[in-house]
Amino acid sequence: MNERARHWQYDELPGVDLLRARYVRKTFVRHTHENFVIAAIADGVEVFHHGGGDQYAGAGALALVNPDTPHTGRAGVPEGWRYGAVYPPADVVADIAAETTTLRGTPGFVSPVMDDPYAVGLVHQVLRAADEGNALAADTLLRVAVTRLLRLNGGPMPRREVRTAGARIAARARGVLEDRMARPPTLERLAADLGTSPFALLRAFRDTYGMPPHAWLTDARVRRARQLLDTGTTPSEAAVTVGFTDQPHLNRHFSRMVGVPPGAYQRERKNVQDLR
Repeated sequence: MNERARHWQYDELPGVDLLRARYVRKTFVRHTHENFVIAAIADGVEVFHHGGGDQYAGAGALALVNPDTPHTGRAGVPEGWRYGAVYPPADVVADIAAETTTLRGTPGFVSPVMDDPYAVGLVHQVLRAADEGNALAADTLLRVAVTRLLRLNGGPMPRREVRTAGARIAARARGVLEDRMARPPTLERLAADLGTSPFALLRAFRDTYGMPPHAWLTDARVRRARQLLDTGTTPSEAAVTVGFTDQPHLNRHFSRMVGVPPGAYQRERKNVQDLR
């Protein structure tokens, strides 16, 4: 069974990433998204590690992940899984919540898996409308889908306040890695500069961000590479800029987090720019 995926944007849904894919052997490593993930399973089963355990989403269910939440992804059955996904930005979801729900604070999804064939159908209708260039339908259906999911499975996301000494050190380490993405220090050097030990820093960083510093850095590099590709930077230039050794190195990590190679990702983005 062939794997296929298309990751794109529709000009009339600004900031919303769209994905339609079938995966069989694909394995998504631990990563995060800046936007919400609303993945509607059409057939098969997806398994993703989230919140300390494996979650299973089969046909008629949705996999729901809040922004900046570490998770993985893989097939739960030999035939893999087929799905469509929309990735609305946090501000779009917040605006919809404020207008159509009674949620207060920053809205998010409570459960990572929700069985709702009707909402699954809405997500696939959004993708179909985007394919057909039907802006009114795409925007309307996206808002209806998000409203439904928030009403049935929404709640305020906990505020991420840096309170403990370990969390403060982790935040400082993250700042250093963001500033020195292309040439990061060793764990030992980073810990020494922050006045702590390597294992104390490793433990604090994992507790705060859900992954060790090196995994977080790879995730951040892929995010930054996406931004560069969106502005027209070539994959080879983006790879070096964010700190990967070469384009194949970027290709490997990009595909394992985004689901498509950087070249295919950029071609779809270029199509949107050309339409504009």
